[in-house]
Parts: sequence; C-alpha cells; structure tokens
Amino acid sequence: MHHSRLSTLVLDCQSADLKQAVDFWSQALGKPIVSYDQDGDGKYAELATLADEPIILLQRVAHESRVHLDLETDDLEAEATRLEQLGAKRVECVHGRWWVMLAPSGHRFCVVKKQREQFGPHLNKWG
Repeated sequence: MHHSRLSTLVLDCQSADLKQAVDFWSQALGKPIVSYDQDGDGKYAELATLADEPIILLQRVAHESRVHLDLETDDLEAEATRLEQLGAKRVECVHGRWWVMLAPSGHRFCVVKKQREQFGPHLNKWG
C-alpha cells in the first residue's frame, strides 16, 4: 500500500530572468514569494501557499513555457508503476529523485517524493 496526492503546480518558464516571472505570478495569484532562488542555482523559485493548497514552484527551463503537475508519493516506484498501468509512460528518472511521466493525453507530469512533512487531507490510498 502507498499514498499519493497532487503536490505542486510547476510553472515552467523559458526565461533568462526568473525573477520577473516570479514577481508577475506572485502579484497575479496574490501569493507572497518564499524564495527567488530555492536551491541556489537560479533554476527554482517558490510562492507561499497554505498547507492544504498545492505548492507553486517556478522553474527556469530551456523548452517552451508551460505548466505541469507534480504528484507526491511515499513510494516512488509503486506510484510510477500504478500510473503506467493507467496508460502513462516513464520518460526519464531525474537524479534518482523523481520520474518525468507522459500521460496518455500527451501531458508531461512528475512523480516526486513526499514534499511536505504531512500529506494533508487530500491523500489517496492505493493498494
């Protein structure tokens, strides 16, 4: 048995200036900025959300700007396998920390390890 839930809305930003995108989305969504540079590499920024809301992450990317979802789980392999059984395909395992997946609809999304200490009220139980 494992658990998963919608974890993060990731705004993929094809931009040399992630700060400009962070400022825009912070004001547009009414969410304070947690960090302009989450990991110190200039690639990720985060907006503040409540514990029962998805995390909002901005990511500097080389591909076209788009939005993707992250699903968090306490068992990465079990969740990726469950999603494959529903028709998704594994695209790439990134640093052994998360799976980039492709939904039957053509949308990319990620399966990631648990992002917050508590899963919260919107938890799915599988298996």
